[in-house]
Amino acid sequence: MAFALTSLAFKEGDFIPKKHTCEGPDLSPPLRWTNAPKGTKSFALIADDPDAPVGTWVHWVIFNLPGETTELPEG
Repeated sequence: MAFALTSLAFKEGDFIPKKHTCEGPDLSPPLRWTNAPKGTKSFALIADDPDAPVGTWVHWVIFNLPGETTELPEG
């Protein structure tokens, strides 16, 4: 199986719920990933918006997550 990144907060192609935007509390959505390549030492995640009115907007970046990490909780 291929590497997959999912969220329980919304489905692929759906709008992100307001609680995870600046129109709500602006909480990071819960994220989960599976099937990382064997030997993965760390992860980096980038949340960007390529359709933002001012061009691509980077909302947040997190890096150096240990390779055994498989999820980030909400918040």
